[in-house]
Amino acid sequence: MNYKNGTDILPAHLLKKVQDYVDGGLIYIPKKSSKAGWGQISGARQSIDRRNREIRFLFKQDVTIRELAERFHLGEDSIRKIVYKKKQI
Repeated sequence: MNYKNGTDILPAHLLKKVQDYVDGGLIYIPKKSSKAGWGQISGARQSIDRRNREIRFLFKQDVTIRELAERFHLGEDSIRKIVYKKKQI
């Protein structure tokens, strides 16, 4: 993060307005662009979502929790969380 002096970058009227709220203090101003969520750029999120859909599908086809855990190299508790998770709206 790099600091800039408000008098160097803000118009006078805006600087006075900001000083009403933070007089002499430091303030962080986030970037306009929103940060990508975890795994969005690398594709990891999509890969895990695809795996979880497959796990739920197989569970509905009567594959046991234990078999799914062995097949996907996950703990049985992790498999339970995936198959019993309620859909998010």
